[in-house]
Amino acid sequence: MNIVFDTDLINRYDNTGPRYTSYPTAVEFSEEFTEAHYRNAALETNEDPIPRPLSLYFHIPFCESVCFYCACNKVVTKNRSRAESYLGYLKKEIEFQSELFNHDRKVLQLHWGGGTPTYFNPTQITELMAHTRQQFDLLEDDSGDYSIEIDPRTAQADTIPFLRDMGFNRISFGIQDFDPTVQKAVNRVQSTEQVETLFMQARRASVRSINVDLIYGLPFQSVASFEKTLDHTIALSPDRLSIFNYAHLPRLFRPQRNINAEDLPSAAEKLAIFKMSIDKLVQAGYVYIGMDHFAKPDDELAIAQSEGKLFRNFQGYTLLGDCDLVGMGQSAISQVDDVYCQHVKTEDQYAAAIEAGQIGIQRGVALNFDDKIRRAVIMQLMCDFSLDIKKFESKSNILFSQYFNQELAKLKPMQEDGLVQITDTEITVAPSGRLLVRNICQIFDAYRQGTTNISYFSKTI
Repeated sequence: MNIVFDTDLINRYDNTGPRYTSYPTAVEFSEEFTEAHYRNAALETNEDPIPRPLSLYFHIPFCESVCFYCACNKVVTKNRSRAESYLGYLKKEIEFQSELFNHDRKVLQLHWGGGTPTYFNPTQITELMAHTRQQFDLLEDDSGDYSIEIDPRTAQADTIPFLRDMGFNRISFGIQDFDPTVQKAVNRVQSTEQVETLFMQARRASVRSINVDLIYGLPFQSVASFEKTLDHTIALSPDRLSIFNYAHLPRLFRPQRNINAEDLPSAAEKLAIFKMSIDKLVQAGYVYIGMDHFAKPDDELAIAQSEGKLFRNFQGYTLLGDCDLVGMGQSAISQVDDVYCQHVKTEDQYAAAIEAGQIGIQRGVALNFDDKIRRAVIMQLMCDFSLDIKKFESKSNILFSQYFNQELAKLKPMQEDGLVQITDTEITVAPSGRLLVRNICQIFDAYRQGTTNISYFSKTI
């Protein structure tokens, strides 16, 4: 997938905007959407001629220490008894959720995120996995996409072989940066040797896919320092990489107040770091999937994209967008048929909901016809960088040029700048527009109305 890094265009268009893991985005979720709406939608999916398989997400929010850059929903504590209590509530929710779905619906995807999922000890992990198997139809072979996030600082010598025995075949390491100065500044210190050892353990355990998360824009980073981090990372040969843009929003995220804004790289340096990262990864043979994701050419994501089978949802880029996604745990998000919803966000709220016999849904949205049409356009552009207008018209039963008359007019300046190519039959994101695909998609976002300067979204680059 060719990319053209045009600094002038990026500086001109690099405003704030959604990441489009959903459309409408979570900003549009309303508390008028209740748990009853979710339950009804879930039960109705069982009546489909061929019910969709399931994707399960478990949010495990606990961390022993806080990473200063973090914007995730988390509970920072060394009090392990809180994890035991949370596990009990999570097991009850699994039972509540399983009652909503026919038990012959296969779980093709399973993901544990956090927080730090390995905050749970081996006994607790075993209990949670066993309880899930009792209540849902998990696959007995290794064909599913069963993944877990790992903080290298918390992994022991037997952690990865144990997780492999539990059924996890994909792991994601949160590394962020190998530079000791950067690590100290964000309160996440881990040695290169620790990570190398974990990679060797993962390869020996026949883990099917390893992902690495890196962040650019952190304190004291420079092009030269981050290039060394990339050199270490490429030498480890992960199957996938995610290189996230750090958004410094201390007003919204309290831990970020520990970071001095003066220590952050300048906007120009940050952009140069990202350009160097793209050049280096492409030179190393990685394929640019989109947004901040890269994969080896033989990875399933890269193959799916080349075949037009890539999806995007709350799990990010995925092969399994045709599953009903069932989120469990505090702040977890679900996507079931044409509804999205999110759990309550605090430990106490979640405990109270479960004790009351509820799942804990706090807010959500049911998609209307227009939402579904626009979602299809945005997701196809995000995944394929192109849209076959005639096929889309046939599938959606609309006349594209009429339905999106205003949007096509708003795309004209982008077309003139070389970001997109538009004909009567196709919209194609040009190589110089692929890094700005979020900006292009915003044109089709009825809730953004073509604007980009919205404070609760991060910058697109």
